[in-house]
Amino acid sequence: MYIFSFEKLDVWQNSRMFVLDIYKLTSKFPSTELFGIISQVKRSSSSIATNIAEGTSRNTNKDKAHFLTISYSSAMETLNHIIIAKDLNYISEEEYISCREKIEKICNQINSLKKYYLTLT
Repeated sequence: MYIFSFEKLDVWQNSRMFVLDIYKLTSKFPSTELFGIISQVKRSSSSIATNIAEGTSRNTNKDKAHFLTISYSSAMETLNHIIIAKDLNYISEEEYISCREKIEKICNQINSLKKYYLTLT
């Protein structure tokens, strides 16, 4: 089976695992939030990995970097939802810190890859 270039990226693999973490975490949220914060945080976290994958298929390095910017923005949106979930006591301090650390790592990786693409243009 062919492995696409994005599948080899540590940042994509970490983002993918983070989506799984978010799905597990939100399974404990109140069912009243199904169409609220649960839906929002699932979509934004998934968008991180999705935009990394989509960006790798673009023809120019500038376009690839643009999709990494979108991915970074999705990470910030996800962080915002995690902060709100903590404020609402849907997640513990430990869960919050764990999510935040994972987002920070992913964001650092996104920025590094983006800088790499921009140096090639």
